[in-house]
Amino acid sequence: MMKNAFALSLLASSLLFGCSEPVSNVKIDKQAEVDKFADSAKIEFELVSNVPNDKCDSARTDGNCFHGRLHITPAADYAADDLHIYFSQINPVQSVASEHFSIEHINGDLHRLHTKADFNGLQAGETYTVDYWVDFWTLSETDALPNYIAHLDGTEARVIVSTQTQIDVETGLEQYPFVKSFADETTQFKRTKDDATQWATAEHLYQRNAKLNASDHQLATALIPTPSQVIVSTGSIDLQQGIKLNVTGVDKTQLAMAIKRLQQLGISEGDSGVELNLTLDASLAIANEGYQLASSEQGIAIAASSIGGLFYGVQSIAGLVDVTKLTIPHVNIDDAPHYGFRGMMVDVARNFHSKQFVLDLIEQMAAYKLNKLHLHLGDDEGWRLEINDLPELTDIGSKRCFDLTEQRCLLPQLGAGVDPTAAVNGYYSREDYIEILQYADQHQIQVIPSLDMPGHSRSSIVAMKARYKRLMAEGDEQAAKQYLLHDENDTTVYSSIQYYNDNTINACMESSYAFVAKVMDEVKALHAEAGQPLTRYHIGADETAGAWVESPICQAFLANNDEGITKAEQLGGYFVERVAKILSERDIETAGWSDGMSHTRFEKMPNFAQANSWGLTYWQGHQVAHKLANNGWDLVVSSPDVTYFDFPYEADPKEHGYYWASRHSNTEKLFQFMPDNLPVHAEFWLDRQDLPYQTDDTLQKDEQGKVVSGPLNAGVRFAGIQGQLWSENTRNDDLAEYKIFPRLFALAERAWHSPEWAVAYDYNGATFDQNSGRFSAEKRQQRDQLWANFADTIANKELAKLELADIFYRLPTPGAKVVDGKLHMNSPYPGLTMQYRYNDQWQQWTAPVAIDSDVEVRLLSINGDRAGRKLFVKVPKS
Repeated sequence: MMKNAFALSLLASSLLFGCSEPVSNVKIDKQAEVDKFADSAKIEFELVSNVPNDKCDSARTDGNCFHGRLHITPAADYAADDLHIYFSQINPVQSVASEHFSIEHINGDLHRLHTKADFNGLQAGETYTVDYWVDFWTLSETDALPNYIAHLDGTEARVIVSTQTQIDVETGLEQYPFVKSFADETTQFKRTKDDATQWATAEHLYQRNAKLNASDHQLATALIPTPSQVIVSTGSIDLQQGIKLNVTGVDKTQLAMAIKRLQQLGISEGDSGVELNLTLDASLAIANEGYQLASSEQGIAIAASSIGGLFYGVQSIAGLVDVTKLTIPHVNIDDAPHYGFRGMMVDVARNFHSKQFVLDLIEQMAAYKLNKLHLHLGDDEGWRLEINDLPELTDIGSKRCFDLTEQRCLLPQLGAGVDPTAAVNGYYSREDYIEILQYADQHQIQVIPSLDMPGHSRSSIVAMKARYKRLMAEGDEQAAKQYLLHDENDTTVYSSIQYYNDNTINACMESSYAFVAKVMDEVKALHAEAGQPLTRYHIGADETAGAWVESPICQAFLANNDEGITKAEQLGGYFVERVAKILSERDIETAGWSDGMSHTRFEKMPNFAQANSWGLTYWQGHQVAHKLANNGWDLVVSSPDVTYFDFPYEADPKEHGYYWASRHSNTEKLFQFMPDNLPVHAEFWLDRQDLPYQTDDTLQKDEQGKVVSGPLNAGVRFAGIQGQLWSENTRNDDLAEYKIFPRLFALAERAWHSPEWAVAYDYNGATFDQNSGRFSAEKRQQRDQLWANFADTIANKELAKLELADIFYRLPTPGAKVVDGKLHMNSPYPGLTMQYRYNDQWQQWTAPVAIDSDVEVRLLSINGDRAGRKLFVKVPKS
């Protein structure tokens, strides 16, 4: 018996017109059906609830799961006897409840919704619902990745138009119109029943902003990052006539990019300008990258013992300038950086970001005295660097489209869609990469490339499989196996942190190390050609999840090797050791993430290594950081709580970003960071559910008396700090800049300047919580006042400079509330234009104004060309 009205209508039609052929034998143009469905069907994602119930698999994720629902409404009848819809869902689907559809996990985040065996088509205008339950929770509307794909065997896949993103004309932000807005605080906003996170509503932000101090500094003398020492005199220098440059001890071209920044701000170079005397003298008693700057009636003089210091001195002129006045005060500055490593990591692998984006970022990093660009060029979802003799790495590994065989491209992970030329795809040619290196070198920035391995390596594994297939077809078996990265007889069942089952390079195959050596030789050659030698390479080395156990090659290696490796769990560390040796043979220093580096045997590693510590403060992340630093390695603080720029600025489901470590990680929180003293943050920060936590920095030993964790050894200091932009759902350059700026200002501040309010590290060890009292009330007051001054500098000095550089920075969401029938507003950044929409008109807010209905509020950019994300304000019911 036919199950739906559409099938009955087909039967009636056949009877009416005397058609003797059964409906099941009517020939259907499947491509036409797919095209029609993709163009006209409406699909809506609804989060029903994050509250676990009996539908959750108690054996998975501690019983936590969320209930999602898809609403599928075709605008035209769909006559084909089956339908496949591929979509990205961050966590795996556990179970499905639907009369018509099932869902299966393909790989990574890719799922396939498909019709059941008795499916008989879809009727126009009828809504079909699919309820399903998924691991963990979903807290952001941008979790529902876009570009659902309709496909049938023998047809070309099509993106379902209603699931595409749109750019909001007012904010410039990517919007997800197919996602139903989250509205319920209890069932949709909270992670668990214990979650104490406050929704960043306009009313909540108003109360928070009201507690902020007013700035009490002279804006003219404000400089980001804060110098070590500043002495201010009366008077100022007018730079409207430009500068006359006099350079001693260095070729002027080495400072060209610093001078170019002055020009961008309106300060030209010419004979009638103010004297700017630059002196490089290695014998001066000035720290590396430090400088001395003096401005007076006679002009400006900068002295340094290194080219970097002289470069930063010129950048400080740009930092002092107010672009509306083009003046700087009379000052004497004696300055040097707190950390030698001041870095920014950008992931261009998950979603590609253009060469121009990277060049623009380099300019801004240099402007605020950051000096290390960690460029994450390879991960599961993309390989972004052209490598000689290995064309598949970019021909296939740089693109995601719809090819389930992966002979043309990778699977369409992360909502990539079907178009291999889309902006989320791409790579840097050799010429592009050389240009990036040279541009970085001109800005005193070292590029540290990373092509993640052995985990997070699916793009290279798939590419080398395709290379193997091509060369085997050509009859060249030896060449085919030369760089193979997987054991085709490996039956290990595992799941990576992103739910891939095939993303880990085999650590037991010599061809894996041949591949590493080949890539390293090619990357080193690119650096040499660019004139910036490759002296440090970031392996990645993190998150290898249970791979290799059933690999016959690994089983043979474990049974017979001279390395003392007897367990599969040791192979990840062994891989890092082998790669570190390959790098050392090429005079390249090894860097990697802390978890992978921790699995190595220290005696097998080079004397120098860099480890990026990404342990969460509230999960005792300081313990691994201390262990690696005590080993003598360069420890670069990369704490996700504040240095992961892919996290939301505020706890609001409409704010872009992942949130596994933090629901809100704004610029102020990063300003509060004390990277030299990781455990102390338990006194004033909260965990990811906004609950208090405790850190233990005392000496801990196991039963055998071996030190498990403890404080830093006396005198040990961290090497630096790095901000991270991961790009899983950062799908365009503007959104990448939105997430980086203005947080980069606070990153630069903490990298360059150690404030007086910071709590000195206790090398004796201690425990910290909200009552331990190391961070005194006096220090808190000093920090909060300096934040008020810093925010004033951002809003009234630096944002205008970002606009001149065409940087798409984030505008904060304002605070607002209605009191006694009047709208009150405030902003975390003083001086920004505040607006409210009343009677369908946006109007500027300057003082409490009477309203009698709900309104929307927002902030405007400095130039007025762009609005920030709007919030709703409700009038209290009387």
